[in-house]
Amino acid sequence: MSTNPYEFGLDRNDANYATLTPLGFLARTATIFPNRVATVHGETRRTWAETYARCRRLASGLAARGIGAGDTVAVIAANTPEHFEVHFGVPMCGAVLNAINIRLDAATIGFILQHAEAKVVICDREFSETVERAVGMQAIKPLLIDIDDPTFTGGKLIGTMDYEELLASGDPDYAWQRPNDEWSAISLNYTSGTTGNPKGVVYHHRGAYLNALGNVLAWDMRRHPTYLWTLPMFHCNGWCFPWTLAAVAGTSICLRHVRDDAIFKLIRDEKVSHFCGAPIVLNMLANAPDAMKAGVDHQVEVMTAAAPPPPSILEKMDAMGFRVTHVYGLTETYGPAVTCEWHSEWDQQSPTERAELNSRQGVRYPVLDGLMVADPDTLELVPADGETLGEIFFRGNIVMRGYMKNPTATEAAFAGGWFHSGDLAVMHPDGYLQIKDRSKDIIISGGENISSVEIEGVLYRHPAVLEAAVVARPDEKWGESPCAFVTLRDSSTASAEEIIAFCREHMAHFKAPKTVVFEALPKTSTGKVQKFLLREKAREL
Repeated sequence: MSTNPYEFGLDRNDANYATLTPLGFLARTATIFPNRVATVHGETRRTWAETYARCRRLASGLAARGIGAGDTVAVIAANTPEHFEVHFGVPMCGAVLNAINIRLDAATIGFILQHAEAKVVICDREFSETVERAVGMQAIKPLLIDIDDPTFTGGKLIGTMDYEELLASGDPDYAWQRPNDEWSAISLNYTSGTTGNPKGVVYHHRGAYLNALGNVLAWDMRRHPTYLWTLPMFHCNGWCFPWTLAAVAGTSICLRHVRDDAIFKLIRDEKVSHFCGAPIVLNMLANAPDAMKAGVDHQVEVMTAAAPPPPSILEKMDAMGFRVTHVYGLTETYGPAVTCEWHSEWDQQSPTERAELNSRQGVRYPVLDGLMVADPDTLELVPADGETLGEIFFRGNIVMRGYMKNPTATEAAFAGGWFHSGDLAVMHPDGYLQIKDRSKDIIISGGENISSVEIEGVLYRHPAVLEAAVVARPDEKWGESPCAFVTLRDSSTASAEEIIAFCREHMAHFKAPKTVVFEALPKTSTGKVQKFLLREKAREL
């Protein structure tokens, strides 16, 4: 019997193997570039050495309070240094970070805290009112920690202690350990599905490590970028960019509120080289007054995703000297996993043609193993003709572990050995895919996923509403916005303004419909609402 010579005596050991984790990026950068600036927030500037010590203090403080492997630490915060630090400090003690969307209502946050079994909630005072109500819904109250940011004076302190007190109790030399298994969970992110409650997407250390480096490769990032936080850190862990910036020893410029004047000022003052943002942010910047844009005399790299950006906006950004990289992904793929990889010969095209090419979603990230457009039932590839619709499928290390406590949804998502995105696209002859529709009727508004079914559930609670259906309507500002088609009960009356106000009272404001149309709903012979007809009508409004 022959023995494979490459297997005999060549075993894994401590000298030749270490679990992959993005936490190691922080330790390396703090050692090599201790005095380089890691975070900037108002007048506060902290070096990588200071940031590393603070993250270790956080981990130590949490561990001293019994937080460790398998425990969830939730954070509801703006883009601040504290939010950056929890991406390292929480997993350094073995716990799992759950960064929660700051725009959600108290009931949804309450569900997430309960489902995630959060032991600790770190809350920015700006969101204290909503979080206080959400925590009040918990049978077992988590430890509540305040972020008392001096740049924000509203809200109130609701915690047992504040974040700085917690850090003061910790050890700056805390001996954090790599996870025993790189498959161990590092973070938990909730996504709004099309039905029911949000699903908890579990990321592992290996995927976070790889996609952090995938960002560097896909964006062609050099060492020491200056990165402006316009993208929320709660969104897919800021598309893994906290870990990316640690890998390349970059500087995080924090931004609490996304406003055009603040963005242009920081780009000028801090010489921002990179930022990410939804098409709504690009639209806002492209249409800002010329006086506000003055003084930006260096090239800025921009990464955008969410609803496909209109080519006209890409063309305007290009004219401003902002080079846009278009990416695509889902919460289940650690954020961006597809990029519109640029070809030098495209530079010879007209600005309009370049924008059209860049509006496509593109090809797989360097760290994604498989990407295809195929028949959703047979998984047979669609022809690369730019016309035949199929579903987008992913496979590889930057696909989630699965949905927490939801084996049925996990099994369905991974049927056939591929992750089913639910997004419909065509494949072009050059191998670049382009999204054409969303099979699950998700509305992407300002970079946020909004479930049409959730809105419909609220609409049906209105006493005057007999039937309701919600679809996406093109929106110049938000990319897409919810459009509600409503049939009223006999002898009942209601205005569009009343319907919208009712929705805003019962759900997060950004999810409420922006448009309401009163008419009978088109249906099939079996009574199913024909949403494709409603989408056509919405596009014509």
